Amino acid sequence: MPDARDVTPYDALLLLSFGGPEGPDDVVPFLENVTRGRGIPTERLKEVGQHYFLFGGVSPINDQNRALLDALRKDFAEHGLDLPVYWGNRNWAPYLTDTLREMVRDGRRRILVLATSAYASYSGCRQYRENLADALAALESEGLELPKIDKLRHYFNHPGFLEPMIDGVVRSLEELPADVRDGAHLAFSTHSIPTSAADTSGPVEGHGDGGAYVRQHLDVAKLIAEAVRERTGVDHPWQLVYQSRSGAPHIPWLEPDICDHLEERHAAGVPAVVIAPIGFVSDHMEVLYDLDTEAEAKAQELGLPMRRSATVGDDPRFAAAVRELVLERAAAERGQEVTPCALGALGASHDLCPVGCCPARAPRPAAAGADSPYA
Repeated sequence: MPDARDVTPYDALLLLSFGGPEGPDDVVPFLENVTRGRGIPTERLKEVGQHYFLFGGVSPINDQNRALLDALRKDFAEHGLDLPVYWGNRNWAPYLTDTLREMVRDGRRRILVLATSAYASYSGCRQYRENLADALAALESEGLELPKIDKLRHYFNHPGFLEPMIDGVVRSLEELPADVRDGAHLAFSTHSIPTSAADTSGPVEGHGDGGAYVRQHLDVAKLIAEAVRERTGVDHPWQLVYQSRSGAPHIPWLEPDICDHLEERHAAGVPAVVIAPIGFVSDHMEVLYDLDTEAEAKAQELGLPMRRSATVGDDPRFAAAVRELVLERAAAERGQEVTPCALGALGASHDLCPVGCCPARAPRPAAAGADSPYA
């Protein structure tokens, strides 16, 4: 492990997230931000927004990011890291451009970015990098001195991300009735994306069916299932499933959908299911609605005992993992030899996204990668 306190050359960490509405009046403007450029009428956005209105128009993601900020700052302070942590969103306040402007005015010149997405994909990585490039272009137009920005590598297989999820699955199994517990099926759930986006996720040499997006999720699911077997003595069958599909019905997306999967498992005689939302860092709206509302209703309709395990959220082990990732990247930038921490068959992801990694539908500048216009 590199020096436990030396974060040079970096002088700030930016927590970069999706954002979400914080009241009923925010829902449609938020969705307009998310869908900007697609020409979706307001009435359709109001229909989509019903998921948020069911919860008072408030997405939990912002409060969850505030909790993660507190956890990161606490961990850094306890371990002597002199690294301020800022927060910016893609689609709602605090907006990314405003946060970067604040950081520049605070004198920050070498910024590390932690995105609240652990896996490779266009929407989970490159789109964040495009947003960073847009924000830098806005600051450049204002005549501000631009900082150098790097993005932390994908952390899907870091022990500090995996261990809280393993604990969550074990707890969920323990909550099931004893007579169905050992026969319970594990459904590892993540966000569905178009198959074309999955196939081109990750570096070009790895493109193919499912790309890095599917391979990384399968590796995480396997690691968790094996750890659960070691802890419980039971080898639970498992499958990677998907949720939160959107978009035109004629475009192929990753399947099976979680609700279809519950029906299929029930028909096969499975006595219970634990859903583990491994694709999500925290319990935001897609977890609360697609799993805790829709999937829960489907399980009740089927009479199928179901539990949903916790996401990582602000678990101290995840905050410690971020600290380790920061120190690892800082040491590498200083030219030191580093052994990245990663479990499973895939090893540690690249520090710098290569050219052609998770390509956009239409070419756009993206920061913090090998093809960045902002060196």
